[in-house]
Amino acid sequence: MKYGWNVIYAISLMFFAANASAESSGLPAINPDSAIYEIPVQEGLSYQDVVDSLKSVSQGMNFVSPATFNIAEQMKKRDIDPQGVKEVHAICNLGMGTEIMLDHPEFIVFAPCRVALYEKPDAQHKMRLYLALDRPTFDLKSIKNPTARAKKSAQALEDSLIKLLEKASRGDI
Repeated sequence: MKYGWNVIYAISLMFFAANASAESSGLPAINPDSAIYEIPVQEGLSYQDVVDSLKSVSQGMNFVSPATFNIAEQMKKRDIDPQGVKEVHAICNLGMGTEIMLDHPEFIVFAPCRVALYEKPDAQHKMRLYLALDRPTFDLKSIKNPTARAKKSAQALEDSLIKLLEKASRGDI
């Protein structure tokens, strides 16, 4: 029984250390029940600052952005007030995620990865910019019996995308 308590104690320490690390990073927690991971943009950064950062950081992380869909502009063309920025950036890094598509070709329906940049009211009802992504690990739940390799690849891709959002939300170049 002596070793049993030591194991429980060690697991408890790891759990509390992991939670403290996540809280100290300042990043929002990942909701395992949601496909969306959202992060607020740092106060004082403009739309153009975030777009420039997103392009620069994604290139530095070997992502390409083959397309941007400015939803707000399309709404305006239809005489609809978009109520702020609304756009989607398609991004791709074929070095990551390839294993998912090789093991499960149907996963291509989720490609390329998408990063959304939009404005919405914050808790104080002030319009604020946000970045968000569609989480690859959540999308993988749509695949029957995903391989271990696909799960590992989806997690690595998601971790990189969250790092990308974190850097872009601060305006890193």
